[in-house]
Amino acid sequence: MVSGSDGPDGSDGHQGSEGQDGSDGHEGSGGHTGSGGHEGPGSRDPGPLPPDSGGSEDPGKLGGLGDPGDPGDPREWCAVAAARLGRGEPEAALEAARRAVELDPRAGAGAEWGYRLASLAFERLGRDAEAVAAAEEAVRLAPGSWSARLRLGAALRRIPGRWKESRVQAARAARYAPEEPDPHVLVGDLSLLRGDYAQARTAYRHALRRLDDHPGARINLGLAMLRWERPRRHHDPAWPVDPRETGRARRALEVWSRQVRVLLAVALLAVAAAAFGPALVAAAGAGGAAAAGPDPVAAARGGGAAVLAVVLVITLRRARRVRLWPYVPGMLVRDPWLALGMVITLVTVAAYGAALATLPRAAQQFAAAVETATPVTPASPVDLAGLAVLAGTLPGNVWAGPALLVLLNGAALPVLRTLAEAWRGRPVRALAEFTAADEDRTAGRDIDVTLWLVAVRAWSALVLTAAAARLLDDPRWALAAVTVPAALGWSYRRAGRAFRLRAVLARDRWLAGVLALLVTTSLLFAAAAAVRVLGLPDPLDRRAWQVGVGVLVTVVAAYVIRAARAWWQGTPGPGRSSLIMCEGCGRRLPGDARPPVGLSGAVRRAFADGRGVVLAYADPTGPRALAVGSVGSVGPGGELRLIAADDAWEAAERDPRVAVFVADPLDRRFWAEVRGVAIADAEAEVLRVTPKHVVVGDYPGRHQGRLRPRDGRPVR
Repeated sequence: MVSGSDGPDGSDGHQGSEGQDGSDGHEGSGGHTGSGGHEGPGSRDPGPLPPDSGGSEDPGKLGGLGDPGDPGDPREWCAVAAARLGRGEPEAALEAARRAVELDPRAGAGAEWGYRLASLAFERLGRDAEAVAAAEEAVRLAPGSWSARLRLGAALRRIPGRWKESRVQAARAARYAPEEPDPHVLVGDLSLLRGDYAQARTAYRHALRRLDDHPGARINLGLAMLRWERPRRHHDPAWPVDPRETGRARRALEVWSRQVRVLLAVALLAVAAAAFGPALVAAAGAGGAAAAGPDPVAAARGGGAAVLAVVLVITLRRARRVRLWPYVPGMLVRDPWLALGMVITLVTVAAYGAALATLPRAAQQFAAAVETATPVTPASPVDLAGLAVLAGTLPGNVWAGPALLVLLNGAALPVLRTLAEAWRGRPVRALAEFTAADEDRTAGRDIDVTLWLVAVRAWSALVLTAAAARLLDDPRWALAAVTVPAALGWSYRRAGRAFRLRAVLARDRWLAGVLALLVTTSLLFAAAAAVRVLGLPDPLDRRAWQVGVGVLVTVVAAYVIRAARAWWQGTPGPGRSSLIMCEGCGRRLPGDARPPVGLSGAVRRAFADGRGVVLAYADPTGPRALAVGSVGSVGPGGELRLIAADDAWEAAERDPRVAVFVADPLDRRFWAEVRGVAIADAEAEVLRVTPKHVVVGDYPGRHQGRLRPRDGRPVR
């Protein structure tokens, strides 16, 4: 038995595959659409595509690909559109898809494919509403096409409030074609966008089991390992509200938080200067007393209290700009950093009030400390060294705690966020997935950011090691610093393809330098601990600690400069916000752009004239075969419309994957099997079977019987 491809006339006498996912490009001559039966609602003329707002009428000028070989063949125009999409020319692809639809008014040879390609072109042009309309038309023409369902699901996810519909279409595509990777990738993408990392990982692994080198599944699986958050993490895609509206609400809350915290910090500095300044001036003078007048502490408290009124005005103004208050609790739950910013702002207001309340006592203690530290007389010089002692009096002051909280929260929050985001997820596993992807710019960018996250982890581990050694006064804790280079080496080995990592390090010199500095710091800390343990001279110990701490500070400066440089140039930075998903990356043709499966003339003739049609499906008892008798009709695009019993309808609802078998009554040896997806059409009372795979062959003759195991002769 020889495998081959059946020609348009079906004359090949061997068993073979006629087409899978569009391998059979034409209907063939002499085919019939069948007699009798019902066309169903899906057979009406497809709607026209919306007019192009800026495309040229000359396809050669648009795409640089020229006219197809047969300008009257809509499938060739679809092939041109797919090629132009692969070359990044959506406008030219849209024009070619429009030509295909105009040439195929009855969906006979590519209208459904043309609408899918037009939808993809609209999406890449940012015309999301038109992309959804074209995809819905493709689904109407071929409701059993997994590619059409996949295209509609991908288009719907960009429309506010239609995430659930997108999820339904993605699930249907995966149900219709579980052997294909792209539906599982879309299911994973939708789960990843909503933060369901476990389900996203499961879906991506399903896709990789079907196609190991799928770039989207590889890269997005790495993001799921990192527990990646999309830029609009505060917005739930399932909410029936425009994400731009929730973005404006989030922006108003962030601006309110920032304005209040900055205003209170500046106001507290002014209050402190007004309350503590006279005592310092009196101490720094030639022994003269402070000038008589209003109490500076009371005046400072009054001015500080007036600032709280300004805070109230800012709060009321910003509150009017938040028009989606019912969604704010959900936004705070989905975005912990937004919630933390709100909490810190409220705590800052309370701390500012506490600082004003304890200001008189703090001023008295400060004045007493000034008199003790600087007993200056008119004949003696100013004791500036004594003034330096005043710095030690503030930490023990009850006013210092709230004041430091008001002044330093703005610097502490970014540091806390950077460290927390670095320790989120599993970066080594993510690197293994990123490096396993093909040479892709998206994967290279995510590798770079992930290596920065590993570097921040190493830096924080060294800081903890140094702090433990100093606070516990035990230098042996610093010996743990040698584990940092070992951990970096282990990560390098487990990250998969080393040449991808080397290429990223060669491009990002800042990252390579930071990793080298971290290794140097760990060796310095370990050397300092060894000096103390071995009883070597103390100056060596102190010098190693000083250099190590200086290198850690240098690493922080390098990180800040790298982030600032990326912000200024508009390039990806070292933070998690620079991680991106893979959407249509790679050179592979996406599943929603693949050509549909067509039927040759011989197969159409067999189904149109045959009376021995058998429908195979699955039910709870196992596989079943049901004699249909005949096909109601064969649609222009190859869709079979069957009149079947109720149990076949119920089986199709449970599992729509079916197979239809027919023998040609004219050529008694010829048979054909169409494997596809059955959708019940209650209005037309038929099962509409969309082909996914077509197999043709000949019944074996006596000379093609099973061979004997001994002599190889046919069994009689």
